[in-house]
Amino acid sequence: MSRKEVLRVKRLPPPDDLGAVERYNRAARVLGGWIRDRRFADPYGDPAVLRLEGKGATFAELVKTYSGDEPARAVLDELLRVGAAERLADGRVRLVERAYIPKGGEVDKIGILGVDVADLVSTIDNNIVRRDPPFFQRKVCYDNLPVEAIPELRMQANGRAQRLLEALDLWMSGHDRDTNPQASGTGRVRAGVGIYYFEGEPSEEKES
Repeated sequence: MSRKEVLRVKRLPPPDDLGAVERYNRAARVLGGWIRDRRFADPYGDPAVLRLEGKGATFAELVKTYSGDEPARAVLDELLRVGAAERLADGRVRLVERAYIPKGGEVDKIGILGVDVADLVSTIDNNIVRRDPPFFQRKVCYDNLPVEAIPELRMQANGRAQRLLEALDLWMSGHDRDTNPQASGTGRVRAGVGIYYFEGEPSEEKES
């Protein structure tokens, strides 16, 4: 991607549906807290099955901790909608997926995933300019893999990437002053790590 193309993408107008992005942010914060906060874990350290309301570790308390004044019911509806959580017969809520993946219409997906595209383009732009130090940007790719190997590759990539992101989320949340008001330091920076998987038909360049 040329620098001219990077700049063109960066200058595209932001998505109109900011509500979709905000729903994503709220749901992602709640999921992150459910996964890493020991107060909402079972005796084995896994995300606990939570009562919706009441005293102690409940879903309502989880939402209050990680999403402020947002109604617990609204967050639950969103997690149920995307299949990240399920409501059990006794009314409790169980975590099903450890990541928020939009499953709505195209507007939702473009609005949410467009933020990821902007972050990736920003990293590429930074590295083209060669600021010191450059941002981490690596990939591993082979172009002659058998079709039979792809399901295992997807599973390996998903599992390893999810574990890495959860470990980084735990570390970053300890330094983020919204999540941890006791965190010290000056200034304010938005930073993160994104991982993506790709596959497709190989190019014809190597064929002779």
